[in-house]
Amino acid sequence: MEKRLETNNYTKLYFGAWDRKSPFFESTQKYGAKAYGIYCHMYLPEYYDDPVKEYWSLINDVTLWDVSVERIVEITGPDASEFTNSLTCRDLTKCAVGQGKYMLVTAPDGGIVNDPVLMRIGENQWWMALANNDTGLYALGAAINSGLKVKVTEPEVYPVQVQGPKSIKVMQALFGEKILQVRYYWTLETDLDGIPVVISRTGWTGEIGFEIYLRDPSRGNELWERIMEAGKPHNIRVIAPCEARKIEAGIMNHGQDMTIKNNPYQIMGLERLVEDQSADFIGKEALAKIKQEGIQNKLIGIKVEMVRTVLWIEDSWPVHKKGKQIGKITSLAWSPRLEQNIGYVWVPTDFSEPGIELEIQSTEGTLKGITTKIPFIDSKKKVPSQKIN
Repeated sequence: MEKRLETNNYTKLYFGAWDRKSPFFESTQKYGAKAYGIYCHMYLPEYYDDPVKEYWSLINDVTLWDVSVERIVEITGPDASEFTNSLTCRDLTKCAVGQGKYMLVTAPDGGIVNDPVLMRIGENQWWMALANNDTGLYALGAAINSGLKVKVTEPEVYPVQVQGPKSIKVMQALFGEKILQVRYYWTLETDLDGIPVVISRTGWTGEIGFEIYLRDPSRGNELWERIMEAGKPHNIRVIAPCEARKIEAGIMNHGQDMTIKNNPYQIMGLERLVEDQSADFIGKEALAKIKQEGIQNKLIGIKVEMVRTVLWIEDSWPVHKKGKQIGKITSLAWSPRLEQNIGYVWVPTDFSEPGIELEIQSTEGTLKGITTKIPFIDSKKKVPSQKIN
């Protein structure tokens, strides 16, 4: 049942001027990127080598990813904090300068517009590192109608991820002992021999790691090579986003696992982000009503029988119960550590408890699945949040 990506069998991707290349694009080519996707109007390296090999490099050593596609929306101005707080169901009055948060940008009906990583870079300077859509335009429209003194822009800022247990040693070699003072979901403004960066202790993995936000795109390949050189003693490997590890950690893809049509109460684990606060925000009234009335369906975890799964599922797989379709699988990947296929499934709330058996109509035929809680590993996030000093 195993399927591998054979790039010779795929149509060559044409790199057009309408989609952007990252400052690290040449480096991704040099280090063997064989396939790219489009994410936030930019080319995202999607495949280098066997995903299982890349997975174990992430778990055991250190990996480098180009994630410049996490486009930055910057909010500045005298009312920047009040305005940013109005975009989310999280209470940002508790977010200090230098701190970051996992954020939900909410719609008037309570829908999830985006789920970026938010960083407070300065007193009146906020960055949202976006998931895959044009949330900058949404924020710009909200700003125009807010009556507040704010400016919404997309600065020249491009992140890479350094992830894995040996990422600390790599970052120490590059930035010195000050990196040990960066706490989980906090940031550091610094430079690497004149290359201006912001470092955050975040990542799309559930492993300990860092994101380096480059502020001078002309020095992208230089920064990349400096990271690779520092990582040589620690078996650093360039990889694509690790689907299996992000699912293990309960990390979702906006546009794939959830959309603007879904609200936080429908996503297992995200209801905690609707925080009690006196301040108003877009969708506050709608979310209060949803909480009171309840929800009809929910995104939860699922384990699926199969020797190995496809590299990724290109379309959602229908899910049945007693011959009737009740939902769909949105993400699925083989977990080498758990030695099984794990993913996310939308089901009616009556079928959202762990331990319910389902039938899945896949490209491999009918498969059996069983619902489960998420995350699959390290539900308390002890690994990425561990002390490093």
